[in-house]
Amino acid sequence: MKIKVLIAAIVLGLALPVAADFVQIQEAHEVSLAELRLPQNTVGTVGFKPCGECPYMVKRVNGNTQWVFDGKSMSLEKFRRNLTRIEDRRKTPVTVLHHLEEDRVTRVSVHPVRQQ
Repeated sequence: MKIKVLIAAIVLGLALPVAADFVQIQEAHEVSLAELRLPQNTVGTVGFKPCGECPYMVKRVNGNTQWVFDGKSMSLEKFRRNLTRIEDRRKTPVTVLHHLEEDRVTRVSVHPVRQQ
């Protein structure tokens, strides 16, 4: 019985330092499409409000930023064209993925709400 308790204590002791090594690399912000400002070019900035009362955050984008509309990755130009077809911009969720160390947006995903 003492051997089992000793083994369990050793295993738990070894697991604790591993849990302490987790570091947050990216942060996801879910915003309304109405509160998203896109860049004119693939290199520029994107602006968004992380909450209704929050000021706009402005983050860099570059040629590696992914533009995803309804699960399909596309160019910024095609992404912008698809957004013009959305009627209710306030109810359309957008996920902005921000890489913390590089301080840039790596992905912008729009998930259109289907009308019933």
